[in-house]
Amino acid sequence: MWRGRKLNSSGNRFLGVLRSRCWGTQAEGARLTSSAENQFSWTPQSKPWVFSDYRIMWFKSYKMTFACLNRMKIYRYPWPRLYGTSQSTVDSSEIKTFLALAHRWWDEQGVYAALHSMNDLRVPFIRDNLLKTVAQHQPGKPLSGIKILDVGCGGGLLTEPLGRLGASVIGIDPVAENIKIAQHHKSFDPVLDKRIEYRACSLEEIVEETAETFDAVVASEVVEHVIDLETFIQCCCQVLKPGGSLFITTINKTQLSYALGIAFSEQIAGIVPKGTHTWEKFVSPEKLESILESNGLSVQTVAGMVYNPFSGYWHWSEITSLNYAAHAVKSTEQEHPVPEFVFKGEREELRHKDSTNPGVQEELKK
Repeated sequence: MWRGRKLNSSGNRFLGVLRSRCWGTQAEGARLTSSAENQFSWTPQSKPWVFSDYRIMWFKSYKMTFACLNRMKIYRYPWPRLYGTSQSTVDSSEIKTFLALAHRWWDEQGVYAALHSMNDLRVPFIRDNLLKTVAQHQPGKPLSGIKILDVGCGGGLLTEPLGRLGASVIGIDPVAENIKIAQHHKSFDPVLDKRIEYRACSLEEIVEETAETFDAVVASEVVEHVIDLETFIQCCCQVLKPGGSLFITTINKTQLSYALGIAFSEQIAGIVPKGTHTWEKFVSPEKLESILESNGLSVQTVAGMVYNPFSGYWHWSEITSLNYAAHAVKSTEQEHPVPEFVFKGEREELRHKDSTNPGVQEELKK
């Protein structure tokens, strides 16, 4: 409620216009104003749009300035935000599933038989693509000097082969029991014991301490289990060095993948335990590529993978409607977007300060 003294003539005119804008025509506003002259107080109707026009008018002249300042803030602070433990991508229900199976990781004929067999494809896939970036390599240890992060390493089924190729590997998994199994298994090989380190944690927990640390990040059969794929990919990108590689193997989101990957594999044949996969979490190559590209990762390869449950072997295929592997490379160029609404004087200042940055120069020419 607004209270006050009787309004003077200029106040009356303002009140008439204001009320006519909010509740009706100017004639109606004049009538309301006339009645207001004989009252010491008045109460406006409580409608959500009251004074909305005046708010717009008030800020209209500043709209461009605020937009400019917001864009300037992005320009002044170009580094990416690091995601912490408060934004976990770990699904607690998935933890329970894998905890119950932790003791079966190294049973090559058990529930993880298909993952053991998948090493025949994914290990050469990772090795060959990484060797393209290495000028020289040691015989027997082709990945020597390369630092790899294996996300969702489980019992170490993929971590160990990469370590045997000479790479320095850190394997992480949110299930502590999986890490215990992996540590116990690597302890039988003194060479692997020196090259491999295991940690019971999520990817988000190590983002800050390992920013731009790794030459490669591997997320094999992992992205279909996370609850926030975009945040997961952002974290993978942040721990990668510029020019580093991200390797992903996962399941496409198709009717065929539901029929064979869940209905047949889990409910009929029992190739994997029931409840291992959720079809809604599957991701298509197109969507995955879009997320990768939006985070500064350039997709190099997408290849289909097909598993034969009768022979127990995998083979490469042009068909990506079931399983597929993807390789992406992090950009080596850090972009500094220049605000579109920067005034001429400010653009000249930016031109002077960033004259050595070709990316900024291209934007300034527009």
